[in-house]
Amino acid sequence: MTEPLKKPMGLKIYRAASRAAEPVANFALNRRLKAGKEDETRIDERRGVAGRPRPDGRLIWIHGASVGESLSVLPLVKRLSVNRPDTFFLVTTGTVTSAKLMSERLPENAFHQYAPLDHPEFVRIFLEHWRPDAALFVESEFWPNLIIAARDATPYMALINGRVSPKSYADWKSQPNAIKYLLSSFDLILAQDHQNAERLTALADKQINTFGNLKHASAPLPVDENELTRLREALSERPSWLAASTHPGEEDIAIAVHKSLAAEFPGLVTFIAPRHPDRGADIAEAAAAQGLRVARRSETQALTGETDIYIADTLGELGIFYRLTDIAFIGGSINPKGGHNPLEPARLGGAVLHGPQTFNFADTYRDLRKAGGAALVRNDQELSHAVRRLLNDQRTRRAMVDAARNAAETNAERVLNDICDAITSRMPETTVPS
Repeated sequence: MTEPLKKPMGLKIYRAASRAAEPVANFALNRRLKAGKEDETRIDERRGVAGRPRPDGRLIWIHGASVGESLSVLPLVKRLSVNRPDTFFLVTTGTVTSAKLMSERLPENAFHQYAPLDHPEFVRIFLEHWRPDAALFVESEFWPNLIIAARDATPYMALINGRVSPKSYADWKSQPNAIKYLLSSFDLILAQDHQNAERLTALADKQINTFGNLKHASAPLPVDENELTRLREALSERPSWLAASTHPGEEDIAIAVHKSLAAEFPGLVTFIAPRHPDRGADIAEAAAAQGLRVARRSETQALTGETDIYIADTLGELGIFYRLTDIAFIGGSINPKGGHNPLEPARLGGAVLHGPQTFNFADTYRDLRKAGGAALVRNDQELSHAVRRLLNDQRTRRAMVDAARNAAETNAERVLNDICDAITSRMPETTVPS
């Protein structure tokens, strides 16, 4: 029998320091609140204070940090709900945007709370109230106080869709005992792809497997059909393409592409959906400085026959724009953020274009390219060339759209089944006492 690992001195120091830093934690919360990054009506949840009673019976806690992780949680909750209909599901995230999405999309036996900050007292209050029978962490949130306390309080823990970015991997390699100890808290670890399985194997010092990315199983992004119809009528037969989930610098590239193609494709509309909608005004200013006519969705400015650039700077509406046009460049991939989820446009009829920085979804982008549903572009010239080709060649565009959709849907059910089977096969049946 393997002896349990001893808690490294670095983690002991971290826990002691964070325990003494409660005023700092509260100060940070207040700053985030003033910046609009916290929900004033639910701020105490970030201190571990529950916003509702614990339901009687079995409770599985699922934690995902932000929007991307929380969206991948939805199919998991729904499938586990079918497998375990007598179970309640507590889903925690840390962002206002993800909380809004969860409130709209979680099934009846699931509910959302904000995750506590990684302070020992906040975590203790949280766990003593909820007493989860199992804890499933999604992706890459390795907060020491949260993980260590959850291990002590919870019969079963799993890390699902585990991901470690290259930067985090380099950071954790300098603290090998700490990350090995934290990863040893999990009864089950599944990586989201082969690259992350290799990184987690090295950090955990044991073999970590992958069944594929849980985001393959995410439901198609929702849509307001009335808004989609209205925008389709406004767009009419004009050529268009979308730059989605963009980061600083990538909007400038999209604007440059538009200018390079506008004369060749009269009436061209470029849709830009920034990853952070609060940057809409800056993007509009940059486009207007290039002599382009701009409309912003957040300002209810109409898409007219004169609009060159339409900025989709609202939350939760990307599903409209992935359905509106069938050419989608995915941001965070030229700006080195690691790329965003290409399966969202793939499942909604998009030919996918992306830059070289795709380490967040390396296997997914590779599989889409292999299937013929995605293409790599390295800069504004290559993006302009790719958009030009797809606008000119309907047959190639339809072939890419079909290939992307088929590749996304083929893997969805397999990945979800394999992950749920792995979770439930090891999960104990007993319930934490009241």
